[in-house]
Amino acid sequence: MGEGEDGGSDGDKTLPGSVLFCCDHNSVRSPMAEGIMKKLYGTECYIQSVGVKDDMEIDGFAIAVCREIGVELDRHRSRSFDEMEQWGDDLTSFDLVLALSPASQRRALELTRFYHLDVEYWPILDPTGLGEGREARLETYRQTRDQIVARLKERFGEPTQ
Repeated sequence: MGEGEDGGSDGDKTLPGSVLFCCDHNSVRSPMAEGIMKKLYGTECYIQSVGVKDDMEIDGFAIAVCREIGVELDRHRSRSFDEMEQWGDDLTSFDLVLALSPASQRRALELTRFYHLDVEYWPILDPTGLGEGREARLETYRQTRDQIVARLKERFGEPTQ
């Protein structure tokens, strides 16, 4: 299993058929990653996101900084691993799980321990609560967004679209 800190365990840039992003609340990092990946590679694979919990709505700063690069997150609805299963999305139907927080990595590994499913951990900055004032906060969210873009391109190569 590709559980290493570095992400890509074998340097393979092949785009999987389906990717699941996960983080703590499915309100900032994982929806940003889902939206950005859909914009970059969307027609080439199935992409979803979940959180360990779904106790928060999509973050307004995440919406704002993604809109700057043409990614719309306004209609995103947060959901948890448990809700995903209730809605009939089987975790084992994904080829790759990309965990963006330690808690979501633990939950994904726990849920996939009986299956051969690649779970990679990407240490992406959690921008919530960082920065004083609107501009400083937006800047930390931009850093998170840009980290996600860089990791996607590093992992899957330049988009062909």
